[in-house]
Amino acid sequence: MIDHTLKNAENKMQKTVDGFQKELATIRTGYATPAIIEHVKVDYAGVPTPLNHIAGISAPAADLLVVQPWDKGSLQTIEKAILTSDLGLTPISDGNIIRINIPPLSEERRQELIKLVHKRLEERRIAIRNLRHEGMNELKELERNREISQDEHKRASNQLQQITDHLITGAEKVAEGKEKELSNI
Repeated sequence: MIDHTLKNAENKMQKTVDGFQKELATIRTGYATPAIIEHVKVDYAGVPTPLNHIAGISAPAADLLVVQPWDKGSLQTIEKAILTSDLGLTPISDGNIIRINIPPLSEERRQELIKLVHKRLEERRIAIRNLRHEGMNELKELERNREISQDEHKRASNQLQQITDHLITGAEKVAEGKEKELSNI
């Protein structure tokens, strides 16, 4: 029972950190990476679809993204979706593929993005702490129902805290890496 509670909490916390890492990949730096635009929703056949589900995205150069739709008829809707996204990118279409030049970031924009990274990190810390709180409540419930002893509850609570600390540190390292990436361009 204790192992199940701890494992469940750890899995949820790990998913939070993994989601954070994916979220940070979408914050653009001065380098072209498909992760910048793959989450953009395109209205494809009346259904909002992530761009990476309807087109191939590649980065042939450090400042260029190429989007190659699998269905040529969706070219204009993809172009429109990229333009209307909040990424500030301008797509250029030649009728077959879409090229997107990634402009270098200004110092002011870098600082804004670093603040955004810190804000998202704090949101993830709170989410992980909330998951710890849920786990603690499950452990208290087990103790209240006399399924575990006080000593087992105390040990499990300490283990849960160690897991929480470890995963918060992991999220902080992810944020540090993104901050370095934004600062070193």
